[in-house]
Amino acid sequence: MSRSDGMTYGGYLTLEPLLSAQHPISDHHDELLFIILHQTKELWLKQIIHELDVALGLVRDDRLIEVHKNLSRVSRIQAVMTLSWDVLTTLTPTDYMQFRDVLGGSSGFQSAQFRQFEFLLGIRDPAHLRFQDEGSPGHEALAAALDRPSLWDEANAALARAGFPVPSAALERDWRQPYVPDPGVEDAWADVYRDTERWWRFYQFAEKLVDIDDAMTAWRHKHVVTVERVIGLKRGTGGTAGVPYLQSTLSKRAFPELWTLRTQL
Repeated sequence: MSRSDGMTYGGYLTLEPLLSAQHPISDHHDELLFIILHQTKELWLKQIIHELDVALGLVRDDRLIEVHKNLSRVSRIQAVMTLSWDVLTTLTPTDYMQFRDVLGGSSGFQSAQFRQFEFLLGIRDPAHLRFQDEGSPGHEALAAALDRPSLWDEANAALARAGFPVPSAALERDWRQPYVPDPGVEDAWADVYRDTERWWRFYQFAEKLVDIDDAMTAWRHKHVVTVERVIGLKRGTGGTAGVPYLQSTLSKRAFPELWTLRTQL
């Protein structure tokens, strides 16, 4: 008898624990929506991290055509996550205030998977480690992500292996520290864009990266608008500044030189 004999839909998807993982604290019916939306976001982030782990290996092996599938999937998942904010906008300020107090100090700011997503792309701030308990899976995952090259680091390394003059400062650096844009990196990628027929694999790869950065900005913007619609300019749970903090993240870019090079073309 094979393992699949007798398998059911609910058994394969382990629906019993999944659908039993929502535990509203208040009596307000909208709290369930709030919980499900954020749990769904975490599931999508889990898939994104899975895709990026594969993508990092493919880029490291110079398989820049194969990686299109993984990167395209990431940007499409991001689009779904952005659309999910539209569901949350059905939660009015009056509704939310009925149960907001039960959230206590919890905040999406503390999402280890979202920070891992940023770290894997190349947006790094070691200070975020302090929001995860020492020795917790989240803390360990973030520390591991900081100790390895990001997707942008691997992209620049692949470009250097192809013979482009990528500055050594971008190739030999402390991976744990925030990436600092380099004019030499911008010039190298600009050369790819000036001769797309010759460097098609790098050109298409770069545009897949821009898709992800673009989708991240769209997600952040919709997040800002949704939060302002629901709580205005109140401080966020967990002590964040709320809308002002979220607005400050809109300019973040994981692959900065792929944006700035457009000015010089």
